[in-house]
Amino acid sequence: MNITFEELRKIKHSLPTGSISKIATMLDLEEQTVRNYFGAKKYENGQIVGQHIQPGPNGGIVSIENNTILELARKMISDSGKTAEAVQMN
Repeated sequence: MNITFEELRKIKHSLPTGSISKIATMLDLEEQTVRNYFGAKKYENGQIVGQHIQPGPNGGIVSIENNTILELARKMISDSGKTAEAVQMN
């Protein structure tokens, strides 16, 4: 799946409070690994998740191998009642 880096960050910022921790718990991951998925770069406390960023407009294109975290994030935003444009599917 491909998504712009900007859209990925919008999704992260639209998440309800505590969602990073909930996603990490649900998937048995470190919280930092989930943060890294959304663009953080602190790898000593979290793994690199299968993605590749290619330079370009809107922060570049992020190619994501496994979109499980992204789909959980979109569901959490939807369940919270937010109507963020970031939730829209590509």
